[in-house]
Amino acid sequence: MSISTTKDKYKLLLDNLKELEPFVIAFSGGVDSTFLTAAAKEAGVEFEAVTVNTPFVPEREIREVKKLVQELEIEHQQLEIELNQLEKALENDAERCYHCKKVIFNQIMDYAAGKKVVEGSNLDDTGDYRPGRRALKELGIKSPLLTAQLTKKEIRMLSKDLGLITWNKPSLSCLATRVSYGNKITADRLEKIEIAEELLRRNGFHQFRVRDHNNLARIELSEADRDKILDLNLMDKLSDKLQKLGFQYVTLDLSAYESGSMNKEILEGKDE
Repeated sequence: MSISTTKDKYKLLLDNLKELEPFVIAFSGGVDSTFLTAAAKEAGVEFEAVTVNTPFVPEREIREVKKLVQELEIEHQQLEIELNQLEKALENDAERCYHCKKVIFNQIMDYAAGKKVVEGSNLDDTGDYRPGRRALKELGIKSPLLTAQLTKKEIRMLSKDLGLITWNKPSLSCLATRVSYGNKITADRLEKIEIAEELLRRNGFHQFRVRDHNNLARIELSEADRDKILDLNLMDKLSDKLQKLGFQYVTLDLSAYESGSMNKEILEGKDE
């Protein structure tokens, strides 16, 4: 079904949420799940938000979730998953996200105790390599933003209209997505990436990734951020700090930041 306007899509979303209640929202504090939660509030439906904290999630995001919960005034529960519970995902093969989503959403489903579970995938999420989507389908998780055919751009626009502070929040993904496929994910590696990205954030960068290729850090910056890196003193400072974290080489990707850039090799392999 083709839906003509963003307003029509939003109305369809509210109607769908009324049909799904009562439900549990997988709440990460990102643009999509925050918008979905605000829409559920506007729809007046019965729901609860649940956040699953894993070692793949930066501490900054865990803190921001707590602030958002207070601002949204929603019923909220935090669940915890330890690194050893993500054993298959730690192997970091092409099915990493599938294994991770299975663990996370099985825990949410156990908590939901028979209620439906919904999450914030949108229409743009269908255009990349997303093994996690397969896990969601297998578990019967609902994706109402996708059902309403809402794009990321539309979600940001509607979030702004709703007065949500997340409307222009940079796109998020877990720390595991920074590690090149085939390299085992460890607690030390995750910590190193988290510290490196926090360093970039404190130096004024907005949308970026620090990709871990063993002893090489590959920094991706958005087009808006790339001019900032051309300060030689800043380059030296970042290189020195990242090398002290354990990276032997620190490089800048000459292409702008691209979500899912680690998936290119996998997608190209599928095309052959």
